[in-house]
Amino acid sequence: MNEERAAVIRAARSLFDRGLTHGSTGNVSLRTDDGILVTPTGSSLGTVTEDDLSLIDDRGAHLAGPRPSKEAFLHAAVLRARPSARAVVHTHSTHAAAVSCLRDLDHADALPPLTAYFAMRVGRLPLLPYHAPGDDALEGLAEETARTHTALLLRNHGPVVAGASLSAAMDALEELEETAKLFLLLRGLPTRPLTPAEAEALRPAD
Repeated sequence: MNEERAAVIRAARSLFDRGLTHGSTGNVSLRTDDGILVTPTGSSLGTVTEDDLSLIDDRGAHLAGPRPSKEAFLHAAVLRARPSARAVVHTHSTHAAAVSCLRDLDHADALPPLTAYFAMRVGRLPLLPYHAPGDDALEGLAEETARTHTALLLRNHGPVVAGASLSAAMDALEELEETAKLFLLLRGLPTRPLTPAEAEALRPAD
């Protein structure tokens, strides 16, 4: 058994089993010595197998296996921008996707640092403008923005999160989703987010 492929499948199952993806939404990637393993197009993270995984290069070109996710170019772009990252997780998780649909968000920082763990694992969360799923016109902006941010929120879509490992990317994705849930629960109530100084002291290194 290839341990890297097995790790991608474990991550996919975990995301699906915990309700962070649904249907055939979401994708997972892992940088390897041979290229980037990524879940294939049209697959459910609840049923995808090791043999189903695609291999792409760092420009998103298909090297081997089934056809990759139509959003594989985003994974390649984020990994190019972040040499220290090995994994990228993208979901349409309910609360983060809901936040991405709200009007009047701060495009430079879509969620306030409501908790210390959000500040530590995510930091600032830029909101990227709407593009249809699979529209590679987003590639350049995603790569540029990912150079200074570990996580991106796609307008009317969902989060894209990078990490030094699959577990780190998934931890950050889950923290983002939980903070989005808190944000929605607290809308209309007076809140006390972390101060800029408190958040900056915890912000992940670029």
